[in-house]
Amino acid sequence: MDPLRLEQYLEAVLRQVEIDEAVVAGALRNATAAAHWLVGQGYGTADRPVAVIASGERWPDGSLRPAMEDLLGAGAIVAALHERLSDTLSPEAAVAAASFQATSDVSAAVAASSSGRELIGGGFVEDVVVATELDACTAVPVLIEGAFTVTQ
Repeated sequence: MDPLRLEQYLEAVLRQVEIDEAVVAGALRNATAAAHWLVGQGYGTADRPVAVIASGERWPDGSLRPAMEDLLGAGAIVAALHERLSDTLSPEAAVAAASFQATSDVSAAVAASSSGRELIGGGFVEDVVVATELDACTAVPVLIEGAFTVTQ
């Protein structure tokens, strides 16, 4: 998912709920770094569980379209968390992780998906390439006082 689109989505969610825990922006590009940061901050335990949300995107009519790149990104983060913590996963988290682990060519899968075809058709081939670079980035955006701040 485009980082700006993700940020706008998270801001909308935060306007609706009060969150006392960290909000971290993760994707395929920083999945391992996000999992490492979460574990390093003590998340992923019974006392500090992690909720991973594959955000999708909102269509102009207001409906929500799930996006394969978001499911695979969530799965990559869950798989990295599970590798470090070995805790039992919820059925939803297990499916996301299994989807990621079973996808041998993430870039080709995303390019063939509806959002990938839409981007490629619109001349944004490079966006698909960049978005699917697994662990290409160690930056972990964390929401602090209403704005994302990059941590390492």
